Amino acid sequence: MPGDDDEDADRDEPPRYVRIGNALLAITEDVVYVGIAVVLAVSAGALLVSAAKGLTELGGDQAASEVVLDVLDTLLLVFIVVELLFAVRVILGRREVVAEPFLVVGMIASIKEIIVLSVEAAGYVGKGDKFTNAIIEVGVLGGLVLVLSVAAILLRAKEKEPREGDQGAREEARKDGEAIKVGQGDPAG
Repeated sequence: MPGDDDEDADRDEPPRYVRIGNALLAITEDVVYVGIAVVLAVSAGALLVSAAKGLTELGGDQAASEVVLDVLDTLLLVFIVVELLFAVRVILGRREVVAEPFLVVGMIASIKEIIVLSVEAAGYVGKGDKFTNAIIEVGVLGGLVLVLSVAAILLRAKEKEPREGDQGAREEARKDGEAIKVGQGDPAG
């Protein structure tokens, strides 16, 4: 019967109140993400101004190395905030969470701590446990940067692979000269 297809389509579609609820939740998510983005942008600006003001203290009472270390610490924090802002922008644009910006944030945060600890460790030389603990922490953070870097590389490699069953991606990969493994039972192979 001609009306049966319309009835099947109506049964597959969720009720109106579910669609309205989903739309309201999507709007709420967007508002929250935009709010997070605004707070991150303002924070990045404030940190950048703070770093610039820190440079004016170069001729003051503090040693130049301490001032530069404080400014570098603040600038690395700006990088972290900006990378989080990028992650929020991607989430809003694609409507999905992407892991790579968070891996980059982890790498930057670890590098930031390595720099700070390295400078502090120089003052701990000859103080026994403090120096040893600082060096161990630098080593652990270095290992963490390495693990996060490998994870980011693997993630990028995974994103470049053609999706299963995606004929367009397979043809594009063949044009690029990439090797494609043909699955069992694939009529093209």
